[in-house]
Amino acid sequence: MQKNENETLLIVSLYVDDLLVTSSRNELIEEFKKQMQDVFEMTNLGEITYFIGIEINQTQHAIFISQQAFSLKILSKFYMSNYKSASTPAAQGEKLSSKGDHKNVDEKGYRSLVGCLLYLTTSMPDIMFAISLLFRFMHCCNVARFKAA
Repeated sequence: MQKNENETLLIVSLYVDDLLVTSSRNELIEEFKKQMQDVFEMTNLGEITYFIGIEINQTQHAIFISQQAFSLKILSKFYMSNYKSASTPAAQGEKLSSKGDHKNVDEKGYRSLVGCLLYLTTSMPDIMFAISLLFRFMHCCNVARFKAA
């Protein structure tokens, strides 16, 4: 997005009943909040630290995002808390194909796991290729693909 030096920008992100407001000028944010509070009952939670599964840490010169808590939640949800970590996002030398004689697994569970992993790409774009490979097999999930996930 390009903008002229004279232009001001106000961005409002809405997720269910949460608003995230940012602007190039603080007075714009304050004016927007006042207008919203005149119409709706609202609570100002201050500077953002957590939003839809993403942890945010702001300094004067940078903004850092992390999904560590969400990652740990995924590991717990799929009983993988004790698994060893890997140095690469995809298993080396492992070939996934639509043919195979592996036992099928619950499609809902597989789709949920792959969806969670896809959401992790927000802060970890390096896993996108591996996740896209898993997406190819949403219609035929089996034990091998679930283990790969």
